[in-house]
Amino acid sequence: MITRYTRPQAAAIWTQENKYRIWFEIEALACEAMAAYGGIPAEAAHAIRLNGDKAMAAFTEADTAEIDAIEAETRHDVIAFLTWLAKRIGEDSRFVHQGLTSSDILDTCLAVQLTQATDLLLEDIEKVLEALRKRALEHKYTLTIGRSHGIHAEPTSFGLKLAGHYAEFTRNKQRLISARAEIATCAISGAVGTFAHVDPRVEEYVAEKLGLRPEPVSTQVIPRDRHAAFFATLGVIASSIERLATEIRHLQRSEVREAEEFFHSGQKGSSAMPHKRNPVLSENLCGLARLVRATVIPAMENVALWHERDISHSSVERGIAPDATVTLDFALVRLAGMVEKLTVYADQMAANVESLGGVVHSGEVLLALTKAGIQRDNAYKLVQRNAMATWAKLGQPDARSFRNNLLNDPEVVGQVSEEAIDAAMSARMHHAHIDTIFQRVFGNV
Repeated sequence: MITRYTRPQAAAIWTQENKYRIWFEIEALACEAMAAYGGIPAEAAHAIRLNGDKAMAAFTEADTAEIDAIEAETRHDVIAFLTWLAKRIGEDSRFVHQGLTSSDILDTCLAVQLTQATDLLLEDIEKVLEALRKRALEHKYTLTIGRSHGIHAEPTSFGLKLAGHYAEFTRNKQRLISARAEIATCAISGAVGTFAHVDPRVEEYVAEKLGLRPEPVSTQVIPRDRHAAFFATLGVIASSIERLATEIRHLQRSEVREAEEFFHSGQKGSSAMPHKRNPVLSENLCGLARLVRATVIPAMENVALWHERDISHSSVERGIAPDATVTLDFALVRLAGMVEKLTVYADQMAANVESLGGVVHSGEVLLALTKAGIQRDNAYKLVQRNAMATWAKLGQPDARSFRNNLLNDPEVVGQVSEEAIDAAMSARMHHAHIDTIFQRVFGNV
């Protein structure tokens, strides 16, 4: 995790203190369940909970250092924690971790941390959706040019562009909800997952208290296909962030200038060129998206563990779990803020629609000619001929608009009226069904 791209509430999930609190909670809940089913004395479970809660409430960096020192000798993080915990609990500590294995603690803890991170990410996506919805409705009928292959295609609306991104992030929200459900599993099944030394009801109790579900077959570790699907979902969300950020980057180009990131008072764009107003936020988001996606392949490779378990996945997840969730959290919050404050140049958008002399209306003109009785192939040749003539003279003193070229083409005016051509070249006709699309995306607004 890089501090520059980290929000405190996201980083807190992955602190050593939070991890150890979850570890103790798992152990304490397991003891409570064992006591309920006659596995250990009820008094012992009560003492473990009481003394452990006190120790965790007073937990400081000094305790982390002590655990680290123990681990330096034992070379085992869970044993180091249990050794530290035993000193705080006393004689009843002999009942802690009874019948459990380290992966029961590690995997269940990771499930809790990932669900905590996911809940934060879901809040972030809501902020993005709220910003996109507001700006989409604001610019529902703001005329702009649609582009395919980066080239002017036909008119659309800026609100419709944003509505498409809103729909995409709505899908991402559902994907993340599904990913959370898949990752929210608990394993308290002991060595190689057979429950040989722990009652399955203990797992059910711990899972319920932690808001998880028992893993059907844990084999000592929770199967990593769940984690692969989770990180893949984060990668898809990151790609959606980059798609929107890339759109903003293009619209802010000097030659386009249809939209622009908000430029703060006192902000500097370049150390050498005082005039610069760069799309730094959207460029940053593209970079952050690449970092999140970079965690997907390692998560996929973690699926193929040896037999009932190995720990080749462990070092990977210690890195990618905090990195992916913290980075995505930061990126989503930044994206929401960028959309909220985005400066939109509606007049420039409208001007760009007609900047190529009207050739962007060629599709509707083609339809007008076919409706007038001209065969489609011939109509296409007529329209393309006049469109290419318009392209060829753009910016020159003798340039003529697409409309004028059409009206000076005897093969066109002999069969299609000037009124029909003008109707075909109305940019607003492309807004005729925007209400229908918005109804599909936003419902009744």
